[in-house]
Parts: sequence; structure tokens; C-alpha cells
Amino acid sequence: MTSQSPGHAVALSWTPSSSNIVGYFIDRSNVTGGPYTKLNTVEDTDLSYTDAGLASGTYFYVVTAVDSNNVESVYSSEVQATIL
Repeated sequence: MTSQSPGHAVALSWTPSSSNIVGYFIDRSNVTGGPYTKLNTVEDTDLSYTDAGLASGTYFYVVTAVDSNNVESVYSSEVQATIL
């Protein structure tokens, strides 16, 4: 997963899972390691997400994949984004 910080938004993108996935959840925290808050309430099929409307600060993101049985994966590696 990679991140970029254009202004007051963070653009995230990731590599698709090799499993039979129906979508992804994106989670954010203000501290490394969580706890995380889900940013999307329904799994998203896109391989990117833009978290907009952010104030200056440091944010930590993880992604989970959801399969057709509605089983959610473990967290991806955490990515840090800082907005100055």
C-alpha cells in the first residue's frame, strides 16, 4: 500500500489480493497500531481511496479484504501519512 498527501487529503492505493475478494475496507487511526476507525461502511471494490477533509496531523491507515463469505482479512501493513 502506498500513500500521498495532496493538501488536506490522503490518496491511498494497494495491490489486489490474490484471493476471491469482493471488496476492501479502509481504516484510519491517529496513533500507530490503532485502534482504527472504518472509513467506508460497505466494502469498496476500488484499489484506491482518497481520505479528504483532513486537518494537519499524522494519520495511520490499514486495509482489509473481504471475501464472498463476508470474512474480513487481517490488517495490511500500516501506512503513515503526515499533513503539514
